[in-house]
Amino acid sequence: MSGVKIDGLVKEFGGSTAVEHLDLDIVPGEFVTLLGPSGCGKTTTLRCLAGLEVPTRGEISIADRVVYSATSGTFVPPDKRDIGMVFQSYGLWPHMTVAGNVGYPLKLAKVAKPQAREQVVDMLDRVGLAERIDQMATSLSGGQQQRVALARAMVNRPTLMLFDEPLSNLDAKLRLSMRAQIRELHDQLGTTSVYVTHDQEEAIALADRVVVMNMGRIEQVGSPRELYRRPASAFVADFMGFQNILQGTVGDVLAGGYVVGVTGTNTAVRVAGAAPGPAGTPAAVAFRASHVCVNAERSPDASTLTGRIKASTYLGSCMRVLVDVGGALVRAQVDEGELHRFGPDDLSPGHEVTLSVPAAQVVGLPGDGPAAAGVTAPRLPAAVAG
Repeated sequence: MSGVKIDGLVKEFGGSTAVEHLDLDIVPGEFVTLLGPSGCGKTTTLRCLAGLEVPTRGEISIADRVVYSATSGTFVPPDKRDIGMVFQSYGLWPHMTVAGNVGYPLKLAKVAKPQAREQVVDMLDRVGLAERIDQMATSLSGGQQQRVALARAMVNRPTLMLFDEPLSNLDAKLRLSMRAQIRELHDQLGTTSVYVTHDQEEAIALADRVVVMNMGRIEQVGSPRELYRRPASAFVADFMGFQNILQGTVGDVLAGGYVVGVTGTNTAVRVAGAAPGPAGTPAAVAFRASHVCVNAERSPDASTLTGRIKASTYLGSCMRVLVDVGGALVRAQVDEGELHRFGPDDLSPGHEVTLSVPAAQVVGLPGDGPAAAGVTAPRLPAAVAG
């Protein structure tokens, strides 16, 4: 049995393609997030699943039932797909009470009033709004209204739940509590869920699997841990919060790793693992600011980079510094507990610092261009090759 199966989905608008040959299988009960920037095709994909957009080509099945097929001419309308959907806007009916809003799908389904009332009370109890059942929906706060919208979408226990950036209108504290509640309800009710977001933290906190999209195509699919630790491209690394992504070429190939010489500089960064090719092969490296040690004793396999601070920002829990390393800009982070190692001005702009980047924390990525003929990649300094 398949929760959702998408084969060769294409959606065109006029002369542009919003979704291009997308294939995706989602198992029953799985929570999948579609992650990507505006215009990447994630919302269009969701609307095709919902039946709010008619695809150009391909096939979509929900619970082993074909709801769209270009080949057979099948198109099942949204109200016949057994789905629930929560939108970015709450979409509540202002003239109805909380009970009226939540119970409306059951009224359309002609569920008997006593049974419908029981289901409404149950869902409102699950979202913590049972005591508000007879209030007007628009008298509630924004977070409460979004919980009403969530209860309405789930009240008839749909096979598939669809979420279109439902938390983007809420403040940071409410987003945290609401995403926990969404995941809890998903687990309680056993539905299959597809969730659209541009927020990587939200995606990895909610999902069993994350689908990163770019220009209508899937860039990478994996568990949150896989994508967080090992992105497959510079685009995915950037979207998963890697603050440092440097392009270059393969230099030295060492036992257990290799070195990437950063384009336009004499800087070299060591990477653990197999090299993508011989010296001169285009390559890139990605690493997080939190993995860069500032003025600290380095581990034996770490790259040592020396540069001058261009900017520093105190964020309470840490200090973020931007360092010019031979023309390459590297972002580093000093956590609050480590700031005692530094004098009051040691992390100010203009000061020289030494950065240490452990090879195990560096992700090697494909380069974005061909190696220049006859150009030798920078070599790893002897002090770093250790």
